[in-house]
Amino acid sequence: MSLFSIGSYYPEPAHRDRIRRYRENKKLFLGKHYDVFQRVQKKLSRRQNELLYISTNLPGVICKKSADFLFGEQPTFSAGKNDNSNEQLAIERLVEGNDLHILNYESALSNAYRGDSFYKIRYGQEFGGMVGKESDPFRVIIEAQNPEYVFPETAPGDANRIIAYHIAYPVLVKHGDFEDWLLTTESHYPGRIVYAKFKLDPIVVTVDNEINEWRISAELISERREVLTGVPYLLVVHVPNYATDDCWEGIDDLSENKPLFDEINHRLSQIASILDKHADPAMAVPAGTLGEDEQGNPIFRVGVDKVFEVMGKDEVVPQYITWDGQLQAAFMELDKLVKLLLINAEIPEIALGSGDAGTSGASGLAIKWRLNSILAKVNRKRQYYNKALKRVLLITQLLEIACKGSQDYEVTIPKVKFKDGLPDDETEMANIMSIRTGGKATISQKSALMWLDDLTEEQADVELKRMQEEDAVADPSIFQQPGDGE
Repeated sequence: MSLFSIGSYYPEPAHRDRIRRYRENKKLFLGKHYDVFQRVQKKLSRRQNELLYISTNLPGVICKKSADFLFGEQPTFSAGKNDNSNEQLAIERLVEGNDLHILNYESALSNAYRGDSFYKIRYGQEFGGMVGKESDPFRVIIEAQNPEYVFPETAPGDANRIIAYHIAYPVLVKHGDFEDWLLTTESHYPGRIVYAKFKLDPIVVTVDNEINEWRISAELISERREVLTGVPYLLVVHVPNYATDDCWEGIDDLSENKPLFDEINHRLSQIASILDKHADPAMAVPAGTLGEDEQGNPIFRVGVDKVFEVMGKDEVVPQYITWDGQLQAAFMELDKLVKLLLINAEIPEIALGSGDAGTSGASGLAIKWRLNSILAKVNRKRQYYNKALKRVLLITQLLEIACKGSQDYEVTIPKVKFKDGLPDDETEMANIMSIRTGGKATISQKSALMWLDDLTEEQADVELKRMQEEDAVADPSIFQQPGDGE
């Protein structure tokens, strides 16, 4: 609990940059680039009502594409010696009961822009006792933990090995007309969790009345308690997007590309500004064309009417005035910037359906080779999730046995089989099977019906029976004409 001593600050100063990066990158992911990049705002105009800012949400595409390839198709979890073993049924129950497939996708999506994701395993009710045990029974729950509230504690001399997880979040408590801020903490150690609460004093308030920093003023001693988990592991599992060997923090997919995002948005904004000027140009007319005031001066307002007189009446033909905005060069630079961004993000254009994305006549293997960069990127992420999901399901089993007593299954470390996220080339697969089996059938009629038409086993049996009945009553002679075969 050293992070939460009286007089210390929340968030802890060493973690402020990390939390700030999480928040900025989430804005980029959501397309709120205007709130992140200020350079274009200042360059285009000083008047807020004339600001022109065009952005494209390429950060969102980068994050979603990685998550789609990683968990767009559900991985399979296997345990035990056969499909109906108690171990396999237990794993399936824990996975389905916690909607782990959706949880994994959301984790991968957030991991791409934050760089860190956390799973937390607990035993309790999903709604915390707001409904009865019959509707919300006690069970093991796997849930996502907001990384902004997680403060890992590392081993001395090894910043890559986490020995404890401290989860802390501020809560506003109202007492009539008064408000108090409380810091709720839970510190996870092997085999135990320490809960505590502290009083907070706000010290940094933004112009939007958002509090970003507090000071811990006192501890509520009566709220401190310790719970033994019965599990020799931490009940929080960290999944880095990818990481180095000298720090626990993961590396996200957006931070290194921020200058490119900014420049692409800036170039789009400048192109839009040029096109707006060309769409509403000023006009030059010969002197004497406009009306005159009492002193004989031409009456016109360039800023409003966008018409002004130049030279003599016989020397100038009325014409619109445009300027060379170097649009071709601007579009060429924009194209180069986007290509450079996709190279840095390891996303080939074919994965986005742009560029040379035609796949007509290409085999599944050829397409995979063209997607090699993003497949390698996803495989890098997959290794971290493979390790984390095995640990999550192991802890889940241990916690269930510790809280419920003996179970009808043995604790096992499941195997996780990931999909590559690409559609299968059925024709190519059938050809390969035919070659490897010497042309023999590799699938039954029943299985073929179930797979092609998405039928259940009972529906497939009914369809096969109909096919057999039709074959039995079909008589080829009814199609012969008199005299045929004679």
